Amino acid sequence: MPKKVFLSLKYPQLAIDMLEKAGFNITINKSNNPIPQDELINICKEHDALLSTGSNKIDTYFLEQCQHLDIISQFAVGYDNIDVQAAKKNGIVIGNAPGAMTEATADVAFGLMIMVSRKMVHMHKTIQKGLWNHFVPTANLGFELDGKTLGVFGLGTIGRVMAKRCKAAYGMNIIYHNRSKNQEAEEKLGAQYVSFDELLSQSDIISVHCNLTEETKGVFNKEAFNRMKNSAIFINTSRGGVHNEIDLIEALKNGSIWGAGLDVTDPEPMQPDNPLLQMENVAVLPHIGSSTVEARNEMARMSAQNIIDFYKTGTIPYPVH
Repeated sequence: MPKKVFLSLKYPQLAIDMLEKAGFNITINKSNNPIPQDELINICKEHDALLSTGSNKIDTYFLEQCQHLDIISQFAVGYDNIDVQAAKKNGIVIGNAPGAMTEATADVAFGLMIMVSRKMVHMHKTIQKGLWNHFVPTANLGFELDGKTLGVFGLGTIGRVMAKRCKAAYGMNIIYHNRSKNQEAEEKLGAQYVSFDELLSQSDIISVHCNLTEETKGVFNKEAFNRMKNSAIFINTSRGGVHNEIDLIEALKNGSIWGAGLDVTDPEPMQPDNPLLQMENVAVLPHIGSSTVEARNEMARMSAQNIIDFYKTGTIPYPVH
């Protein structure tokens, strides 16, 4: 009998075609809404593999109920929604799609930096409100990015591409803080490794590109924002849990930092009455870092290939360790 694979959302057709061509019996959640955990558990009990996304809660409870699953392949780079250790304990292989959204996410981080530095979202809103009036020489001032210092928190693949863009476009000085040094970035971009405290105090723009872990959860909090320049911009395109949103709001209100650009929030989705949406120096996007045809197709290919190769060879090309 062909193995049965459940797709928790309607993923790009590429993934569907690959799995069907490989002979799998697939079931697709054709709704655009995530399935509640208990319903997902009941469905997965009738399947051998799951193609999941970050909105699926794959915790200890889920994994205990679905110990029979052979593999869970994540349509994402991040996998903080999955209890990887519990999966390993139950013999379930976990895969993801690393690198698929590198260029797309770096573009969003770069765009947010420009949008915030020139108050673009706010100025667009003033036109909608009919407030485009006469020229005022001292009004609506942002600042230029040329020669500024970019601080990257998590200089992995996406962080390195963001740094490359900033270096090429604006001649920025690149500093970074990682668990370990990035020799390639130091050689090719002149990036300098600094402590977390130095990253906070020296950066004109801080761009976050780390995974969400117990170590990074809430690391950008009141204390961190207070150590940043009051002219600094905070950019987060990784996970909303890396920053404390209440502390971020307060830091912007009291002028501890100058502005913020977010593609991720905590919680998601953001409520429409969130104060961040009304601030001049803030730009918020609805987690669209991977929202390009190219990125989503590559995510589809990689996540489907994990499942195909697992049943064909017993190993997968993109494992979560």
